[in-house]
Amino acid sequence: MDLTLALAGLGVGIVVGLTGMGGGALMTPILVLVFGVPPVAAVSSDLAASAVMKPFGGAVHARRGTVNWALVRWLCVGSVPAAFAGVLLLRLLGDDETVQQSIRIALGVALVLAAAGLVLKSWAARRRGGDTGPPEPITVKPLPTALLGAAGGLVVGLTSVGSGSLIIVALLALYPKLRANDLVGTDLVQAIPLVTSAALGHALFGDLQLDLAGAVLLGSIPGVLIGSRISSRAPAGLVRTALVIVLLASALKLFDLPTALVGAATAAAVLIAVAMKFVPRRRIEPEPEREPVSVP
Repeated sequence: MDLTLALAGLGVGIVVGLTGMGGGALMTPILVLVFGVPPVAAVSSDLAASAVMKPFGGAVHARRGTVNWALVRWLCVGSVPAAFAGVLLLRLLGDDETVQQSIRIALGVALVLAAAGLVLKSWAARRRGGDTGPPEPITVKPLPTALLGAAGGLVVGLTSVGSGSLIIVALLALYPKLRANDLVGTDLVQAIPLVTSAALGHALFGDLQLDLAGAVLLGSIPGVLIGSRISSRAPAGLVRTALVIVLLASALKLFDLPTALVGAATAAAVLIAVAMKFVPRRRIEPEPEREPVSVP
């Protein structure tokens, strides 16, 4: 079981390193549905593994310069206390399944909208001829960014899902000019204190199993290093495509659709993405300037 868990952690770690998201949305369902781990233990163990795994991926992006540190600071101002508060709120609600399901559905809808936004952004980039050129400067909005971190932290504390997916959705809305590589790097780094705060809360009130978290970490640490190296160096278009696929897969899973259907939809999305690479780009050329007509 430990080797199988490590292999599952390797796959999830690659996805997290490549896209900055997918840890809670993928690993927690795998632990519960495949390995029969109790939900509380799965949530707390997944958060503990993420708290150790994500610094490795974040360090790769930090060295490559694909982290917006101003965004990280303001996100953490809101997310760290809210994550711990989410765990406390979960205890007060008594793990109400209705509340949990409502949050998951709302998050799933947000992921679908984010995927649609990324597709539109990719289409616009293709019409411009690609994503070449230096990144555009980003003006940080402190209060909205801190509120975004608080919302993400609260959801993570309640469900263990959203440290990557929810933050990425909102960052795309607040900062549409943020490159896909910088989006992944920033999200990975801001998630470190976020998941650590939530993991500490679950360790105090939940059922943390260190052997389970250790088995996941055995595969997820090398996985996140591999994924982070790819995403920090890869073209923005490739990272954006991976984000769209993981967003859709995570959304379908949050909607409680069968695993086979989620797998088929993900495979179809991969095939479409590969096929689109063979479609020639249509670049919009500026119209030539017309010479002024002389009047006799």
